[in-house]
Amino acid sequence: MTIAFLNGEFLPLSEAKISPMDRGFLFGDGIYEVIPTYNGSPVGFNGHMSRLSNGLNAVEITNPFDAPMWNDILSQLVEKNRQAIPSGNIGVYFHVSRGTDVKRFHAYPKDIAPTVFGFAFEIAPPQPTDKSQAKPLKVALQQDKRWQRCHIKSTSLLGNVMHFQAGVDAGVNETILFNNDGMITEASSCNVFIVKEGAILTSPLNHELLPGVTRAIAIEAFKQAGLVVTEAWFSKDELLNADEVWLTSSSKEVAPVIEVDGKPIGDGKVGDVWLKAIHAYHAHKFNA
Repeated sequence: MTIAFLNGEFLPLSEAKISPMDRGFLFGDGIYEVIPTYNGSPVGFNGHMSRLSNGLNAVEITNPFDAPMWNDILSQLVEKNRQAIPSGNIGVYFHVSRGTDVKRFHAYPKDIAPTVFGFAFEIAPPQPTDKSQAKPLKVALQQDKRWQRCHIKSTSLLGNVMHFQAGVDAGVNETILFNNDGMITEASSCNVFIVKEGAILTSPLNHELLPGVTRAIAIEAFKQAGLVVTEAWFSKDELLNADEVWLTSSSKEVAPVIEVDGKPIGDGKVGDVWLKAIHAYHAHKFNA
């Protein structure tokens, strides 16, 4: 049984309870982060804390802890769950909702304390650095139907859930999204990279996509390794005609995609640039 954190207390996850009047439950009124750890070492902790703080500020929820306090909670969750998750590949989910009110009312209530929840779960091991051992992904392609503030990592994830479910229904691993102009934004739970003639491209940050922490770590890692990477918009056609396509996220790291909407990407195999990229990512990820 795993151990969770709820409002200052560590307890079995099965015993963690919130009020049905919590605004996170009623409205999805909250912010969350998922931080991967491997053998106790977190990846991108500072980036996750910065994004958490920015998200809370954007929706006017007071951050209940400073970064050292969050780090202490994370460390305790990892330590308390080592026996339940012996692989040492532990993801930590943090969730801060606006809190519990006495009535259901859309406007932000005053003088209520945020609800703070965290739990640990097993994540996949790090991506292999051998193409023959990689597990390539197949994805669907859909128009992005979500709200227009996707840069906020809100717990209001119904749009993302619906897009991800479309991929599940299609028998693939993910769904890549494009905007009204036909430009690729991101995937339902990942950022998207393509490779063309050796150059790496990913969509620039704006309100239509999440500023992924893994995305940021990867870009810096690629640059340090001498790989050419550019943040610029690319179209559906450019995606489908790319030499390689990758997805990045905290749990997937840098994952190769070999098929989009039934069309093979490149030669339909894991690419050589991905191999360089994953080596670069692993060399840099604990230094971010």
